[in-house]
Amino acid sequence: MENISIDKADLDSKSKFGHWRIDPSHHTVWEDVQGIFASVLLVALAIGLFQKLGLITSGIAGLAIVLHYATGWQTGLVFFLLNLPFYYIAITRLGWVFAFKTFGAVALLAVLVDLQSNLIVFESINPVFGALAGGVRVGFGLLGVFRHRASLGGFGILSVWLQDRFGIRAGLSMLALDLGTFCFAMFVAPWELVAFSLFGAVVLNIFLAINHRPDRYIAK
Repeated sequence: MENISIDKADLDSKSKFGHWRIDPSHHTVWEDVQGIFASVLLVALAIGLFQKLGLITSGIAGLAIVLHYATGWQTGLVFFLLNLPFYYIAITRLGWVFAFKTFGAVALLAVLVDLQSNLIVFESINPVFGALAGGVRVGFGLLGVFRHRASLGGFGILSVWLQDRFGIRAGLSMLALDLGTFCFAMFVAPWELVAFSLFGAVVLNIFLAINHRPDRYIAK
């Protein structure tokens, strides 16, 4: 069996749950492209589902939906603009490769969200099932982009950095950040829709907290 040498810098900088540089499984460019595209497509479909129900999703995408309800601005455009300040964290703390892939994923999601109303129509959805299915779908999408060392911007960038630096589970930190979005949503949406949205966010973030662990999937 091949021995893996780990220098002191690796040991000093590793996170609580693992280290991205120890025996990594490197993704090729094509693997990153198809993996991120498929993941973003899942999230875009979930956002369309939430918008049909009048619900709010997790993260900056959820904040973009709240601002869409409050102002009528296009969700995709607002989502893209809200993410711009977070690229500083991505570049300085997580590296240019992470930032580049994240920028591409965010731009793709912004385009898909604004275009998909012309491509797919949701007719009738039970709100409880919609919140559950949407939360799981966003969870799978975020898990996919995280595992390709990218994010969908905003809270995702911050959560990835917190997990890498301090070992705080990404799902738990995102849930804490989402609470602020839902408090804001109470001013622009009926309380019952915010409650369904919160249920979806809890499903999503518990899914991430359980499944997004560097010691289970080490790649870059």
